[in-house]
Amino acid sequence: MLNRRSFMSVAAAAGVSALAGCASSRETAVTETATITSTSRETVTAYAGPERYAGRAPVLFGSSLPGIVETVPTVPGRRTIALTFDACGGPHGSGVDQQLVDTLRQHSVAATLFLSASWMRANPDVTRRLAADPLFRLENHGTRHLPLTINGAAAYGIPGTASPAEAIGEIDGNRALLAEYGVESNWFRAGTAHYDDVAVEIARGRDVRIAGYTVNADFGATATPSQVATSIVDAPDGAIVLAHMNHPHSGTADGVRRALEHLRGEAVRFTFLDGTLP
Repeated sequence: MLNRRSFMSVAAAAGVSALAGCASSRETAVTETATITSTSRETVTAYAGPERYAGRAPVLFGSSLPGIVETVPTVPGRRTIALTFDACGGPHGSGVDQQLVDTLRQHSVAATLFLSASWMRANPDVTRRLAADPLFRLENHGTRHLPLTINGAAAYGIPGTASPAEAIGEIDGNRALLAEYGVESNWFRAGTAHYDDVAVEIARGRDVRIAGYTVNADFGATATPSQVATSIVDAPDGAIVLAHMNHPHSGTADGVRRALEHLRGEAVRFTFLDGTLP
């Protein structure tokens, strides 16, 4: 099993993008971001604007920073695991892993699904069905699926949001889209799962918690079923497991199925990120 530290070491040594397998390019113009930000602020008017963060300089950048939630609440005598699946969207990442969804339903296993705006726009009917299913909680994977930064810092070669206004638009634009599906989203995971410390502060100032991860189970939807299964089976108590649900031809669904069959009968709770059950 690869935990956070060992996984990041392997990824760095290999020079591969294990969280960017469905990353999108930075194609959207800044003017569109400004429009998204303006629109979403009409809906969410209680939060501070970008001027509050003017002149700030980030000190930290990465996927594991203070303020990022990397574990879930546990209970004595039972192992708790939170399964989370990203739907990144874009030209090469807007598929639907229906086998994965069916497997979770077959085993009555709760999961948190982080959906990007582009993925939802490509799959509106699927999004509606997922939103109506109590086994799943839908959360925010970004308006443009970019690292959340205020200075454009890049992860895996993908530039992040370039200003406080863009960071706010990355959160609020997709939050507003989720609301159109009846979802009140209070969790966020950025494209590539990278942030700077000011962006983390921006998210928290908007009553949004950032979901990190303890275990990366599918390496950006590139892992084999055996690797996925082992990562889940060996996940420690309180783990947040990250995988993907937008690559139906990957090994993720089969790996999740193997893991759930292996864990059947064991004292494992699969919860949402707040530690609750469906």
